[in-house]
Amino acid sequence: MGLSLSHILLVLIAAILIFGAKRFPSIMADLAKGLKSFKEGLHGEEKSHPLSGPSKHESDS
Repeated sequence: MGLSLSHILLVLIAAILIFGAKRFPSIMADLAKGLKSFKEGLHGEEKSHPLSGPSKHESDS
């Protein structure tokens, strides 16, 4: 019992009605960024952030 095209369209229309057409693209972009970072976390691809502190290896020496 999968999702058919009509189910997906119904959910999208409901989301547009709830959030409004102006906010919907930004919500979807934020969702996509969240999913991307989640997938990167599952694969162990950690990127170093410029605001993060020194790692354990740098502070040990």
